Amino acid sequence: MRDDGGVRAVSLDDDPFDYRITKSGMLIITRNGRTVMELGGKKASALIPKLGASDESDQQLLARVTGNYRHGNERQVNKRH
Repeated sequence: MRDDGGVRAVSLDDDPFDYRITKSGMLIITRNGRTVMELGGKKASALIPKLGASDESDQQLLARVTGNYRHGNERQVNKRH
């Protein structure tokens, strides 16, 4: 699948997020074997109970918290040079 810019759009199915919770309560989010984000404190304690319901909902939550989330109503802006 390609977006308007000719760049291949990578879906969460093709390249899913993974996470692990440390003993200290820190949430470590990885993608493609690399650490994307480490969350601790209030943000981690708010997100951890929401994880585990289903893989699809986990992927959406992790995408949102990492900022790698595209809303359905966003459009590509054509830049004029």
